[in-house]
Amino acid sequence: MSTARQLSRLNEQYIQGLINADARWFEEHLADEFVCIEADGRLRSKAEFVRKVSNGAGYAKYRLEQVQVRVFGEVALVQATGVFTRPDGATGMSRYTDVYARMGSEWKVVSAQITRVEAGVAAAAGAGAAA
Repeated sequence: MSTARQLSRLNEQYIQGLINADARWFEEHLADEFVCIEADGRLRSKAEFVRKVSNGAGYAKYRLEQVQVRVFGEVALVQATGVFTRPDGATGMSRYTDVYARMGSEWKVVSAQITRVEAGVAAAAGAGAAA
């Protein structure tokens, strides 16, 4: 399997881990030094992020769009758009960049940056309203 395909599959598993509140997946695939910058600017360490995931992400549906994987040797960027529906029916869109680093024979997520897409931008993109 190509490196780009491997990272694409990890990205899909990441999203499924969020939807299914699979803290174990994140314990295994996030680097110990992992930092997430949430859409509101809040910083989360690996422990904080895993704790948040275990409480449930709050998505009823989540669809990936515009997934782009770029590999730079031992580091890779995965950028994508997520279109989601919350359990209460509210819809939204976010864009994110996850940074992966090859650690030994495995790829680990070292950083995540999430940007909420505002309703006007989401509508112009044809993907619905933002949360």
